[in-house]
Amino acid sequence: MWRARVVCRNLANGTHGARGKASLQKSHPVSQRFLHSLCSVSKSQRLPLWTSVQPFSTLSRRPLRTTRLLLVKHGSQPHRNFWLARVASRLLKLRYIVLGSAVGGGYTAKKTYDQWRDMVPDLSEYKWIIPDFVWELDEYVDFENLRKALPDSEDLAKLVPDFDKIGESLSSLKGFFTPGSPGDTAFRAADPGYENGKQHKKVSDKEKLEQLQEELLRTQLKYQRMLERLEKENKELRKIVLQKDDKGIHQRKLKKSLIDMYSEVLDVLSDYDASYNTQDHLPRVVVVGDQSAGKTSVLEMIAQARIFPRGSGEMMTRSPVKVTLSEGPHHVAIFKDSSREFDLTKEEDLAALRNEIEIRMKKSVREGCTVSAETISLSVKGPGLQRMVLVDLPGVISTVTSGMAPDTKETIFSMSKAYMQNPNAIILCIQDGSVDAERSIVTDLVSQMDPQGKRTIFVLTKVDLAEQNVASPNRIQQIIEGKLFPMKALGYFAVVTGKGNSSESIESIREYEEEFFQNSKLLKKCMLKAHQVTTRNLSLAVSDRFWKMVRESVEQQADAFKATRFNLETEWKNNYPRLRELDRDELFEKAKNEILDEVISLSQVTPKHWEEILQKTLWERVSTHVIENIYLPAAQTTNSGTFNTTVDIKLKQWTDKQLPSKAVEVAWGTLQEEFARFMTEEDKDKEHDDIFDKLKQAVKEESIKRHKWNEKAEDSLRVIQHNALEDRSISDKQQWDAAIQFMEETLQCRLKDTESVIEDMVGPDWKKRWLHWVGRTKEQTIRNETKNELEKMIKCNEEHPAYLASDEVTTVRKNLEARGVAVDPCLIKDTWHQVYRRHFLKKALGHCNLCRRGFYYYQRHFVDSELECNDVVLFWRIQRMLAITANTLRQQLTNTEVRRLEKNVKEVLEDFAEDCDKKVKLLTGKRVQLAEDLKKVREIQEKLDAFIEALHQEEK
Repeated sequence: MWRARVVCRNLANGTHGARGKASLQKSHPVSQRFLHSLCSVSKSQRLPLWTSVQPFSTLSRRPLRTTRLLLVKHGSQPHRNFWLARVASRLLKLRYIVLGSAVGGGYTAKKTYDQWRDMVPDLSEYKWIIPDFVWELDEYVDFENLRKALPDSEDLAKLVPDFDKIGESLSSLKGFFTPGSPGDTAFRAADPGYENGKQHKKVSDKEKLEQLQEELLRTQLKYQRMLERLEKENKELRKIVLQKDDKGIHQRKLKKSLIDMYSEVLDVLSDYDASYNTQDHLPRVVVVGDQSAGKTSVLEMIAQARIFPRGSGEMMTRSPVKVTLSEGPHHVAIFKDSSREFDLTKEEDLAALRNEIEIRMKKSVREGCTVSAETISLSVKGPGLQRMVLVDLPGVISTVTSGMAPDTKETIFSMSKAYMQNPNAIILCIQDGSVDAERSIVTDLVSQMDPQGKRTIFVLTKVDLAEQNVASPNRIQQIIEGKLFPMKALGYFAVVTGKGNSSESIESIREYEEEFFQNSKLLKKCMLKAHQVTTRNLSLAVSDRFWKMVRESVEQQADAFKATRFNLETEWKNNYPRLRELDRDELFEKAKNEILDEVISLSQVTPKHWEEILQKTLWERVSTHVIENIYLPAAQTTNSGTFNTTVDIKLKQWTDKQLPSKAVEVAWGTLQEEFARFMTEEDKDKEHDDIFDKLKQAVKEESIKRHKWNEKAEDSLRVIQHNALEDRSISDKQQWDAAIQFMEETLQCRLKDTESVIEDMVGPDWKKRWLHWVGRTKEQTIRNETKNELEKMIKCNEEHPAYLASDEVTTVRKNLEARGVAVDPCLIKDTWHQVYRRHFLKKALGHCNLCRRGFYYYQRHFVDSELECNDVVLFWRIQRMLAITANTLRQQLTNTEVRRLEKNVKEVLEDFAEDCDKKVKLLTGKRVQLAEDLKKVREIQEKLDAFIEALHQEEK
């Protein structure tokens, strides 16, 4: 109904306010009647719900539109413009949409523009780079008039010649003079001596070329000889000058040579573990080549001495050898870690040097390996030597032969790559010229590490054999020019390293090399150039390249180590601000002093403490033997005489065989425990530094392993113990009471142990079963019944012997079977042993109480007395023996063994101090490694700075 009222109100008022009312008043009479009748009906009568809702429902708009059309059909003129209003309203909506989109899009575009503008850097600060007159250039030059004055592109095209026509003219002219063409035929016909002249010209040109080549070669050899003569004179003069300096004529202290300073830097770097990605990029000459390619011979020619061990086809170079060449007055060699100088002019010293190198190589190779990565550092000095650092690596192999480790090939490859991957390393690639180039392995390896060939020098050895064996000399030329290999190089050299005789001298090899190249076709036919042959030219070229690389890279490496040092120092300050920077050697010295202090503190232990702990420990070790093997068997005897006899015999046997060794073991164990206790207490008292724990433990174990107790101590101890056990005279009542107390404590302890064993055998008693809700197992129930039966037997005969007779075992078994308990005879005997033991110990404790007042009868030797206390005397003898033994062991400890232990500890510490691997293993941790890196980096930086300063002074 409310919907009908709303519709009537809207129709009466109109949809547009006052305009709707005016249209209703001016409408057609029929329409007015229709509308008034509709409104009156809605006011006076209530129409059904569907008649009022249906024309205006949102679900039925078609009837509503039909009604409006009917109203217009009956002549209602204002309602004919309703569709125009609807169209106008739709257009207005579209306008708002377009306007909103334009505004939103403009805002988005402005925002995007602002973001892009903010991302563009501000270049206003860089206007000073461009001169000011450039900005004002347009004020002085009229670019518009200049542009108009320039000709157009069409005018410029007319001035360019027609290249197509020129090409056609040249082609026709070339065809005219081509052999076989009409023009060429005409020229030949006109000149009958053409052919003869041509042949004569070819012959004369060839002769002239050969003459020029020979003349050039003679000139080169002439200047080569002059240069060698001048160098020889210079060498002699420098030798004289150096000898004068060496003798101190000028009375000045010679500074360390530049190359020696550089070599020391490389030695330190070889020991430095780069934990912060600071790699060793300092230049060095890395000598690589196939096995038996002549690497060692080339190095010996450069060093001018036969210094390396030689072998026929077998691998001789088993570890890298760093050779530092420098100039000096005498031709000598010296190892980095040795002070001995080998005179290279004497054959005896040369043989000793080769032998020493071979021994060092074998020592560096670990068991199960063939090669080693440990570098042998050697310095060679002599007059005329080129200054450089060379590293001779093991030869690259293609096959692992018998006697080699399976990973030898891969190890050599990885070692060679590790040295060659240094971007400043000069790769001296040695290739055997007497074998086919296709068999070479090293060239592929070098081309992988230096594909552009910017730091590779290629050396072809055994050129004399190659010239004899190779049918085409052009093949050698292709190798030298780098056309036969994919490998590129800075320079290519050809050398001759002798005739293959190991006894040849360096001087004879050099003469043979010069003679060969003077007569070689390779030089005569210009296949090789004069500067590409002989090891002397090779040495000069390698040295020159080496120092060029050093000057280019050393300062950069120094800066890198400065940055590394700063990073390490910053890390130390942040992590360990209150600790000194102690490297591994300094930490070892600190730990060494602490350990020696702890050993010395053993001498401060009081004699009372030593004796108490020795006596207690010794009794714990021997008490079981005394009770089980001496006291209990003797107590089963019937009279005192038999008791004493049994005790004496068993004590004598025990003293002769077991007691002294047991006592020494106890003393040695006590010494170890006290030593460990002092070391632990020292750690607790001070600010404990766990960095020394592994080292202290290793020193303690090694010292104990090396320590051996004095062998004569047992013999002297045996005599003392035997005499102590032979004595039976108790002097006073105090000693008697002490023996009774010792016996009582011992028996009570054994009784307690026996009670515990019986409880485990028979299970918990009724209290534990009720309180803890536990029960007995079937075996425990059987043992409990057996125990009860055996206790009845003991109650019947308290003097029963220690062993059951067979008939007694049968009786017990039948009694148990009568009660329904099946039992094994072995179980009966086992149970009897514990039951009788408890009975005996209780009886002995009671006898011990009776003997408390028996000292008076003991003094009278138990005459006219039924009381016999021989067991008390036995325990007094044992107690006295323990006291005397503890005193003797204490004297041995304090007078001898503690000092010997201290000596052993010092020896162990000295051995550990010399063993670098042991120190690295025992002193570990981030703090140790950081201190080690700091020490190494500072040392490297200081040496690099000194080297750079000396290098600058030399350049000046």
